[in-house]
Amino acid sequence: MPFISKDDYLPPWLFRNTYVNTIYPSLRRKVPDLHYTRERIDTPDGDFLDLDWAAQGSDRLVLVLHGLESSAERGYIKGMIRRFFLEGWDGLGMNFRGCSGENNRLLRTYHIGETGDLDVVLQHVLAKNQYREIALIGFSLGGNVVMKYLGEKSTQVYPEIKKAVAISVPCDVPSANEEFNKLKNWIYMYRFMSTLNPKMHEKAQRFPDQFQVSIPKPRNFGEFDGAFTAPVHGFESAEDYWTRNSSILFLPDICIPTLLINAKDDTFLSPSCFPYELAEKSSYFHLMAPRYGGHCGFYTPGKRNVFWSEEQAWEFVAG
Repeated sequence: MPFISKDDYLPPWLFRNTYVNTIYPSLRRKVPDLHYTRERIDTPDGDFLDLDWAAQGSDRLVLVLHGLESSAERGYIKGMIRRFFLEGWDGLGMNFRGCSGENNRLLRTYHIGETGDLDVVLQHVLAKNQYREIALIGFSLGGNVVMKYLGEKSTQVYPEIKKAVAISVPCDVPSANEEFNKLKNWIYMYRFMSTLNPKMHEKAQRFPDQFQVSIPKPRNFGEFDGAFTAPVHGFESAEDYWTRNSSILFLPDICIPTLLINAKDDTFLSPSCFPYELAEKSSYFHLMAPRYGGHCGFYTPGKRNVFWSEEQAWEFVAG
C-alpha cells in the first residue's frame, strides 16, 4: 500500500483555483465550537512552549503541528482537532516557540527541522500515563517536522504513536524554496517576510552580544535563513540548513504508517516534493496527491465544517 491513487476531492469550481483554495480558508475559516485550554511547559534549555488542549478525558490523542508563522489558533489546526474530537479523541495543538502570541525567552526559535521540541511535548504528554494511542499530524513546516522526527526515531519511536499524517509539506526543502521564490508566490513571500523580519530585529535588540543583523530587510527565505536561521541554529549556510532538514531524506526510515497529502496544484511545492518512488518501495510511507487543494487548503463546503483533508486524515488514522 504505497501511493494512494484515490482522488475524489473535487471542490466547487472557484476553489479549483489554487490561490483561492489557499487564501480563503486561511483568512476566513472559523471553528467556533472547539475551545482550548492553554498549558505552558518549560523546556530543558530554559525556554517555554505553549500547548492548546481540547480534552474530554479520552485515552486517544491527536497532536497537531502548524506551519510557518502560524499557530494552533488557525482554522486548519482547529478543524483537524475538531474532526478527531467528534470521534471522542482528545486534541492538542502545539505552538512552536514564538508563535503563541508571546516572544520566546531565548535567541533560538523554531525551524523546519527542529524536532527536539516535539519530543519534549511528547514526553510531557506520555508522563500523564493517560494515552494508549497518539496520532501525529503536521501541516507544511509542521509536517516536515513530524516526518523528520519519525525518520530520526525510526524503530525507537514511542509505542503509543500509532500513525501520522503530513499535509502540504515541502519535504525537499532546497527545491521547494526555489519554487517558492518564483513570482507566482510573491504575495505569500511578502506575508512571511512581514512577520519574520520584525522577529529577527527583536532578537537582535534583546541579544546584541549573540546576534547582529547582517541584512536589514531580507526579501526571501534564502536571505532570511542565511542571515538568521542558519547562524543562530548552528548551520553553515541557508543551503546547509535546508538540505540537512529535508524530511525526504528521512522517509525511508519511518517505521509507523504515515500518510503525506500534497496537492498537485500547491504552488509552494517542487516536483521532488511528490516522492512517488519512495512511497512505492515503503511499507509504511503512503502518498496521496490530489489534483486540487492548494497549500493547506482543501476547502469543502457543507454544514459539518469538515474539510476533505481532515476526513482523509481521520480515515487513515482510524483505518
